[in-house]
Amino acid sequence: MNVERPPSALDPAQLRQLFDDSAGIYDRVDALGSCGRGLHYRQEALGRAGLQPDARVLDVACGTGLMSLAASQLTHGRVTLVGVDPSPGMSARARAKLSLEFHEGVAEALPVPNTDFDFVMMGYALRHVADWNRAFLEFSRVLKPGGRLLLLEITRPASRSGKIVFDGYFGGVLPALGLLATGRLSAWRLYRYYWRTMAAARPPSAVLAALGQAGFTAVRHKLNYGCMSEFTAKKI
Repeated sequence: MNVERPPSALDPAQLRQLFDDSAGIYDRVDALGSCGRGLHYRQEALGRAGLQPDARVLDVACGTGLMSLAASQLTHGRVTLVGVDPSPGMSARARAKLSLEFHEGVAEALPVPNTDFDFVMMGYALRHVADWNRAFLEFSRVLKPGGRLLLLEITRPASRSGKIVFDGYFGGVLPALGLLATGRLSAWRLYRYYWRTMAAARPPSAVLAALGQAGFTAVRHKLNYGCMSEFTAKKI
């Protein structure tokens, strides 16, 4: 399948509009892209990252609340959840699902107090963050000493054959399936934007280096299924 090269990312206003427009079908799009395993995979990743009951958890770029829902289910509701997201449309879906204190904002300027959280998480949004250094410093600022960080992302394979399969699936197959399954052009647009940002994203080594520069320790990267990245770290 021939897919054109990815153009530049959207500006913040365009990105917010894209997610506001996609809020109503986002969970269906996520389920389709993950073959129905998205919520379960998030729970597994949170468990591996060391999320414990009674933690105070910050969900950065919380979207429709899928990471928060996974955290709640994993701990049987024994977590305090706070979400931050720039999209009111997406966050409204999250607040309809579960008890979630919400603040409108972005990763580079979190509108929450210092050292207030035991656990910070971000699910599949790192490639939308313009300034990693500022964001990672913010993650460190809001975490308590000993607090943990989990970042989930999708990583384009390094091999030529892997890139061909990846681009064909994420850039062609999934957008078409999303349009057919939802009947909404917004699903096609969202998948296409996802593919463009995945294809242009910096490698995992850059994420690890930036986390180290922000002062995190025990920085680790785990790759699952050839393209599912888990980044974990701890605040000293």
